[in-house]
Amino acid sequence: MRQFRTIGIIGKQNGTPEVEAILRRLIEYLRLRSCQYLLDSESARALGLKPDDAVPVAVLGARCDLVVVVGGDGTLLHATRALAGSRVPLVGINVGRLGFLVDVSPKEMEPVLDAILEGEYDADYRALLTASVIGDPAEGRAYAALNDVVIHKWNTARMIHFEVSIDGVFVSAQRSDGLIISTPTGSTAYALSGGGPLVDPALDAILLVPICPHDLSNRPLVVPGGSRIEVRVCGHDHGQARITCDGQTAVPLPRESVVRVTRHPDDACLLHPKGHNHYEILRAKLGWGGHNQANTPC
Repeated sequence: MRQFRTIGIIGKQNGTPEVEAILRRLIEYLRLRSCQYLLDSESARALGLKPDDAVPVAVLGARCDLVVVVGGDGTLLHATRALAGSRVPLVGINVGRLGFLVDVSPKEMEPVLDAILEGEYDADYRALLTASVIGDPAEGRAYAALNDVVIHKWNTARMIHFEVSIDGVFVSAQRSDGLIISTPTGSTAYALSGGGPLVDPALDAILLVPICPHDLSNRPLVVPGGSRIEVRVCGHDHGQARITCDGQTAVPLPRESVVRVTRHPDDACLLHPKGHNHYEILRAKLGWGGHNQANTPC
């Protein structure tokens, strides 16, 4: 059984009084369990502690056996990217809205953590993407994403023109507002709003979903998870585009550059209460279980 002795805590940025109260409960709980804990800067700030009482996220990844994220899906996305490569598992306490990823209710926090610390949990491994900009002066830097990498226009109302290649083979040229390159996890996020399919997170796949394409023949595409995807923004549209990872990390796209997206070498590990089921989450969050004739089981 995996032992969780040192627990990292990552709190929601600009946390509310509710977040502060949950953080205090969590710390008291860990003290009673005789667990060592380390706080990130946001958690320390929410609790009114000194900056010296916090540690960098990289330290959490290196020194912790488990990281507890207090916030919504956005906070967990931030934590997952920051901890990419550390292989430390995460569990999310949901103080957001939808909660596709952070699925532990604050009311159930202590009994759920009791079970997890005793080894009673379901481990859920999620694919990450890594994006790099070939031709960028800072070439060599990679950006992680749990949901999606998006190439999009940012300061103009017109569409951008770009070409897509997969594993070195030219696939398409299109004019659109951009392109969503998504993991199966991200299929319930921006890709869903863009008309993409819902994909089971256990599948080894990458989704390419155009954003408002000019040609209606440009449809969402699902490719193997090991694919190397390259996107070149054409001509004068350079300077009008950037890439965004998980809606949080934005990178300007220099002229004569290519965005390369591949699967990250490491997966994210999320811990859920025993009996967690992806389709139950979908049914609850997307309203598929309404009490009407169409949704009533036979």
